[in-house]
Amino acid sequence: MSAVLERFPGAQRALFRRYHIGGCSSCGFQPTETLAQVCARNGDLDVAEVLAHIESSHEQDEKILISPKELAAWLKEEPSVQLVDIRSREEFEAVHIPGSVLLSQDVMRGLMGSGSDKHPIVIVDHLGKNGLDATAYFLGHGLRNVRCLRGGIDAWTQDVDPALRRYRVG
Repeated sequence: MSAVLERFPGAQRALFRRYHIGGCSSCGFQPTETLAQVCARNGDLDVAEVLAHIESSHEQDEKILISPKELAAWLKEEPSVQLVDIRSREEFEAVHIPGSVLLSQDVMRGLMGSGSDKHPIVIVDHLGKNGLDATAYFLGHGLRNVRCLRGGIDAWTQDVDPALRRYRVG
């Protein structure tokens, strides 16, 4: 599974969404297992069908990702873009993209309560791995104008604003 997850970072989310595999300890899998083993253990699922679903989900993920350079250009032409940072408060306070807000319950209520896609939303995390889950959450709750920063703030600091400090989480 480690090879599948490396090739398709959203595979676990895709497996859980359709087959309820990998979302908790009772339906989890080990990185050393093969996709065939996981399929066999979960009702003898057809490996080719499961892989096709993972690939399709990966293509959908690609459509909601936005590169740091694309986002920088978009922010210049569309100032209503809301940057929502899902990292910890400590990470956010240490470094963040100017104009971004830290996701809190108040921010969440505001985003979900607006009931509209009047302002585009871009989710920012550290490396771009958790942002897709948060983006999927908002999309699943009816917001349609939500994107995720590819590579997170780490990619932003490399591609757009090298003055922002890079960091690693323990």
